[in-house]
Amino acid sequence: MSAPREPGRDSEAAFAKRIEPAREPELSAEQRRVMQRAEEALRQRGLQGRLRGRNLLTGLGIGAVALGIYGFTFYKISQERFLDELEQEVEAARAQAAKTPVN
Repeated sequence: MSAPREPGRDSEAAFAKRIEPAREPELSAEQRRVMQRAEEALRQRGLQGRLRGRNLLTGLGIGAVALGIYGFTFYKISQERFLDELEQEVEAARAQAAKTPVN
């Protein structure tokens, strides 16, 4: 049994070797175009991943702001007691009116 190969060392796997398409004379024009398309596809995939991450953060930020506004609104509405005070004044006025005889 042989020892596992370490990456970066010279190995028999020629497919792992990085080449510069413009400097390789044995590549045809069609092979160069295919390599350029493949590299462009890899670049686009990387950009999509970054954009997906940014979009996720933006969505979470907007959601947090919306939930914050919603929660703050409920908090403020629960503190409003002016209607309760008006109802108490109306009840007091009715009680006062009921106590005083009508002439």
